Amino acid sequence: MHGAIKRRADSRGLSPNGLIAALALASPWALADIPGPVSDVHAEQPSDLSVTVYRAPVRDSGSIDLNDLSGFALVSETRTVHLPAGLIRLRFEGVADGIEPVSAIVTGLPGGVLEKNREGKLLSPSALIEAAVGKSVTLLRTDQKTGKLTRSAGKILSGAGGGVVFDTLDGIEALRCSGLPETLGFTGVGELASTPTLSVLVRSAAPVTRTITLSYLARGFDWSATYTAMLSADGKSMSLGAWVTLANGNGVGFPGAHTQVVAGRVNRASGDVEPLDPGGPVLARCWPRGSTSDLPEYLQLSGTSALGGHDQRMFNMAAMAPASARLEEVTATGGRKVQTEQLGDLKLYRVPDRTTIASRQSKQVRLLDRSSIPVSLIYGVDLPANQAGGPAPASRLLRTENTVANHLGLPLPSGRVAVFAQRAAAELLLHESDLSDLAVNEEVEIKLGESPDVEVTAAKESTRIDTAQAQVLPLVPGVSLRSAKIDSVNRVEISNARGSEIQFELRLSLPQGGRVVRADHPLAMKNGRPIFRLTIPANRTVTLRYQATRTADTLQSRAS
Repeated sequence: MHGAIKRRADSRGLSPNGLIAALALASPWALADIPGPVSDVHAEQPSDLSVTVYRAPVRDSGSIDLNDLSGFALVSETRTVHLPAGLIRLRFEGVADGIEPVSAIVTGLPGGVLEKNREGKLLSPSALIEAAVGKSVTLLRTDQKTGKLTRSAGKILSGAGGGVVFDTLDGIEALRCSGLPETLGFTGVGELASTPTLSVLVRSAAPVTRTITLSYLARGFDWSATYTAMLSADGKSMSLGAWVTLANGNGVGFPGAHTQVVAGRVNRASGDVEPLDPGGPVLARCWPRGSTSDLPEYLQLSGTSALGGHDQRMFNMAAMAPASARLEEVTATGGRKVQTEQLGDLKLYRVPDRTTIASRQSKQVRLLDRSSIPVSLIYGVDLPANQAGGPAPASRLLRTENTVANHLGLPLPSGRVAVFAQRAAAELLLHESDLSDLAVNEEVEIKLGESPDVEVTAAKESTRIDTAQAQVLPLVPGVSLRSAKIDSVNRVEISNARGSEIQFELRLSLPQGGRVVRADHPLAMKNGRPIFRLTIPANRTVTLRYQATRTADTLQSRAS
């Protein structure tokens, strides 16, 4: 029988709800404790890796903080295992710190998975001492005059947090209280790993060697897209390049992995993952004989290993290494870019070549390079209807269509875009802004900030008007006015101080049920909002007037 038969529900494993579901599917005999000796076996290191990174659902764009990554990844590892007959605790060392054990799927084993568990404690001096409490250790002392090393057998009575105390043939002592340099040697203290570890309990009827696949979800990943746009000298076209930034906040790296990223929001809810225990300080605290202001001494252990040896000279814990400031850029060989595929309603971007997603680092791979993209420079403003204000600068944006005819025609993931312009021999930054997820054939708008050369002023020409005065402005096509409560005439002035004409858009925000009924310029609708499209000549001011109703029940279409 394949699949999960029993899962342990503790601080390192399955949630209570998951346990109930697992027990409902389990066979009755699987609920009892598994008898017999258990052999510990370590799987070989991965021979093949695949990492699919999902973007943080709460972040649309912006920079990535390696210390706060809210995305996740689907990791798939191919490993070789050598299993003896009987019950085996198979350990997978080097999995991601943020692994969710309940999500782990192991395929290729000879029998069913009886139990799976994430090892919560990593090898560290404090964890090593805590694991050795009540066990025999070797106390190593060095004579400062002769340099002679003496070894004494002892047993640790208390752990690292309150000061290390051990029992020897000479009595009970506290570490580092003899006045001599001291350290401890450990043998036979197991169940600690130097890297994050997932263990599964399996049963094999006979010795066997298998190539298996381990797949799991893990926290502590994210990705984003970063665009650079270069505007042509005449402002009528641009080139667009983009990088995908991959971020891995885990203490474990994934060398030479097949890498994919997924754009779109995934509805995913799961409980918190218990953080790995990096171990705390080891206190060497003697019995009081100094002043109350004396600070405790912190013990620096060397030459210790929880896995059987005692000649390891340095303890390194990659999970607690500081985030790297290095940003590695990688371009696919042969000029190939990230390939786009459909994944249901999501978009999957596949990196064509293997890449290393290093521990606690960000790196970039090329997403696209496109040139000669036709664009229009649009000036505009968003105004609440029937309100006065200004003068205020207009905003600018570049607009194009995400089509093959415009040299695009591919899904564009959300990210940050920087727009540059060529001036003499220099490329100067014009503006930075966010870009939303864009589908094929969708309108692309890149913000360029405000323009002090184009100003907009809104005012009211009168506070009360009668019917005769209202007839000065023509009715908007498709509207007949009966007993509408019309606000006063709104006047909007657009001043262009530039040396060339501009295309301008006035976008109005109306209260619920409101509608523009009279205007002296053509009116259109865009995204459910009224919009006026105007051409403003160089060094000129154009005035636009309109009237709007406050409620919809006073309007009736001429078609009715």
